[in-house]
Amino acid sequence: MAALAVALLVGLLALPVEAQEARRPFRIGVLNEAFAASHPTVEGLKTGLKELGLEEGRHVTFDIRFTEGKPEAMPAAAAGLVKTGVDLIFTSQEAATLAARDATKSVPIVFTSVGDPVAAGVVANLAQPGGNVTGVSSLQTELVAKRLQFLKTLAPGVKRVWLIYFGADLSTTPMIGKALDAAPRIKVELLPRGVLDAAQLKQVLREVRRGDAVLAPEGSSLDIPLAILEQSLTLRVPAVFASALWVGHGGLVSYGPDSYAQGIQAASLAAKILRGVKPQDLPVEGADRIDLAVNLKTSELLGLTVPRTILLRADAFRR
Repeated sequence: MAALAVALLVGLLALPVEAQEARRPFRIGVLNEAFAASHPTVEGLKTGLKELGLEEGRHVTFDIRFTEGKPEAMPAAAAGLVKTGVDLIFTSQEAATLAARDATKSVPIVFTSVGDPVAAGVVANLAQPGGNVTGVSSLQTELVAKRLQFLKTLAPGVKRVWLIYFGADLSTTPMIGKALDAAPRIKVELLPRGVLDAAQLKQVLREVRRGDAVLAPEGSSLDIPLAILEQSLTLRVPAVFASALWVGHGGLVSYGPDSYAQGIQAASLAAKILRGVKPQDLPVEGADRIDLAVNLKTSELLGLTVPRTILLRADAFRR
């Protein structure tokens, strides 16, 4: 009886410690090139985790590091997150994901908005990513031909399309190949131009002329999409973007994954990892939701008539 009493006492004394440990929220580090903490992918992640029973403040906390479009700031930011002892790192785009991967081989990483994870060197294989990284691909390579097609449908007179991208982004290589293959089929000349700094970007944009069109990249490095948007509206040349965000700011058309939806989709992977599944056992997923958005006011500015096929297909309009 004495032994039983001692065992019960030990069990009772242990309960508060175990309960306290069980209540400790998971710590999620966030790393991206955004200009504010409330990036759509992050908001989507929070929503998705809440739907899966992991509520902010109670079950999870967030340490958000954003570098305001500066990829060179990523390594230090990633190292800082690892040093704080986060349980998982959530990234957006290639620079943040590679910086996080280089900073740790043990902390799980879940990415979004990486155009081609294999080409970028983020994972070795989509089905079996290996290591500590998995996530949601934005399907840049798979979607580029469709982006060109929508651009040509809206602006049938276009003969030359500039593809301007960040030259250090390795994931652009297969995308450029797909775009070059698609260009003759839709009767346009494609001019790929990689830029590494603001001066090169400015020089390339000076070569764009009336009658041309521009294909913007997915990433925000060097503020390339913003620069393309401004030049597009100034010269009145059509441009196609990867996100509806730019259509909301005056871009003509976009075709690509919804950032908020990518965050929600990634939340499922993050929740599984926090509950014990290894990243290497979770295949990389392609973005579930792909939207077409058109700015009708910009189409009028450019003197373009939006075909009925686009009007029926589009998921969102801006006026």
